[in-house]
Amino acid sequence: MDRYRAWMAEALALARAAGAAGDVPVGAVVAARDGRIVGTGMNAREASRDPTAHAEIVAIRAAAAQLGSWRLDGCTLVVTLEPCVMCAGAALQSRLARIVFGAWDEKAGAVGGRIDVVREGGLPHEVEVVAGVEAAEAAGLLTAFFESRR
Repeated sequence: MDRYRAWMAEALALARAAGAAGDVPVGAVVAARDGRIVGTGMNAREASRDPTAHAEIVAIRAAAAQLGSWRLDGCTLVVTLEPCVMCAGAALQSRLARIVFGAWDEKAGAVGGRIDVVREGGLPHEVEVVAGVEAAEAAGLLTAFFESRR
């Protein structure tokens, strides 16, 4: 659990940077089997005008480039907010071993919050899910961001 907290601290720093840049404050890292962070990402939809530029997608792409393979076997995705359907699907497609997230997303979460894409029966790949790591801090960043926009 301590390892997850250290990785989540990196993801939270990225989330704060995304919020400061005017995007929804979500950050993500991909850690390799040996614990090295091999990919990082923060929401960049506004800056890039790209609807797929979620923190998870950015981090998964960076990890694949760093490792030289789309197969991220044994890697862990750590993200401040529960992944959406697109990001949960990308986690499955990239063969991630685990998803660790902070805050639940009751509106669009696809790893148990609203629906559960990654633990759907009959899928060819299983992904472990660890929820609620530094959840209060992650949720607080989101709450403050959206309150400042009202």
